[in-house]
Amino acid sequence: MTGEPSSASVPASTGTITTAVPARLDRLPWSRWHWMIVIGLGTVWILDGLEVTIVGNVAGRIAEEGSGLDITSAQITGLAAALYVAGACLGALFFGWLTDRYGRRKLFMVTLIVYLTATALTALSFETWWFFLFRFLTGFGIGGEYAAINSAIDELIPSHYRGRVDLIINGSYWLGAIGGALLSVVMLDTDIFPKDLGWRLSFGLGVVLGLVVLLVRRHVPESPRWQFIHGQGEEADALVSSVEREIEEEKGEPLPPPAGEITIHQRKSIGFGLIARTVFGRYPRRAVLGLSLFIGQAFLYNAITFGFGAILITFFDVPTGSTGYYFAVIAAGNFMGPLLLGKLFDTVGRRIMISGTYLLSGILLFGTAWLFDNGSLTATTMTACWCVVLFFASAGASSAYLTVSEIFPMETRAMAIAFFYAIGTAAGGISGPLIFADLTESGVVGETVLAFRIGAGLMCAAGLVAAFLAVNAERRSLEDIATPLSATEPKTEGARG
Repeated sequence: MTGEPSSASVPASTGTITTAVPARLDRLPWSRWHWMIVIGLGTVWILDGLEVTIVGNVAGRIAEEGSGLDITSAQITGLAAALYVAGACLGALFFGWLTDRYGRRKLFMVTLIVYLTATALTALSFETWWFFLFRFLTGFGIGGEYAAINSAIDELIPSHYRGRVDLIINGSYWLGAIGGALLSVVMLDTDIFPKDLGWRLSFGLGVVLGLVVLLVRRHVPESPRWQFIHGQGEEADALVSSVEREIEEEKGEPLPPPAGEITIHQRKSIGFGLIARTVFGRYPRRAVLGLSLFIGQAFLYNAITFGFGAILITFFDVPTGSTGYYFAVIAAGNFMGPLLLGKLFDTVGRRIMISGTYLLSGILLFGTAWLFDNGSLTATTMTACWCVVLFFASAGASSAYLTVSEIFPMETRAMAIAFFYAIGTAAGGISGPLIFADLTESGVVGETVLAFRIGAGLMCAAGLVAAFLAVNAERRSLEDIATPLSATEPKTEGARG
């Protein structure tokens, strides 16, 4: 079986329509409506950054006697981090399939609720197994967010702005990281909060922020691109018409005519078999590209995000309550990368910028490893080096999500994001924290240098793959980059890809 529903339960097709919805969306100028989309959907990355950073910075405190949990720092930055990532991988696959089947809007509400519930229960941990379980379930919700949100964002944002908006939204993870780092400094101050309370309140703040996001997200609509393919053509047309009227009112002038139309065979669902044949049979080079980008950035980021605090404590004797200051600095560098470089992905182009950011960050990380190995770094200069490395790496890592969300057909988008995120993150994101936790805990400089070099090598390798295989997707409509499977004349991977 391929996973296609039987005709008795869900019809495979609901008719053929010709629509200008994609072109109408792509020719829209930037407006208040687009800001609402960005705020409602993009803020989830702030939550993820807050979540992961808090864990990395409070690990030392939770491992101390009197924290309320009998757990070691290595278990938190290693096993618990790996469980969080494993949950995210499975959540991406599970919710990614549901997102393509039932729509973007339903699922980005459900996944946020899963995240909020699991985070709240993490704060109530009373045994080690409880902490591990709800770290896994928190990741499960976050993974689902990745699939539902990235697909919705790219389908709602005009092609002229898609690259920079996607990168900045993904990069906003680091705004949450800054908040989590500074928050941990306050929450770990035993003059303010007892040892067994401060770290719990840190998780609780994530719940409060998530509830605010939930309120804003209620106003974000379904993707019209998803609607017209899944038998809701009239709803898609009505939604786009209302947005056009709103924007014409805001700008005080009529919109230009759309650039063209597309004819598609509507269908209710897409089976796993067709998705697999499309991704690996029709677009094999793009599949290799997606896997390379995700494995490289996942190893680097999950390892460092979860383990940077432990490195500062182990090698530079930084107090557990002060690691947040250092992490806030590299988090700021991470956010500035997509913010300042994002526009270049739409102007200079995807191929040059993706390969360039991956290669440059890898080379700079090799240099950091060399300096660390020679004993030339202090806690401050180590942080400065990482800040520069991650300025470029962050833009590259964000472009991995952009890439897999725009280079595959509409019907497979959420599932493609989920698949490449899950496989790449399972390969790099689970092994990264485990390897880093083991190597940094030893206190041997040479072993930590090895971990740095592994991350640098993977980033350079991904950059080389992108130099040859990256798709020139800048300022092109999603339907031009990858013709929908439901279109009357589907195309295969061509020279422009």
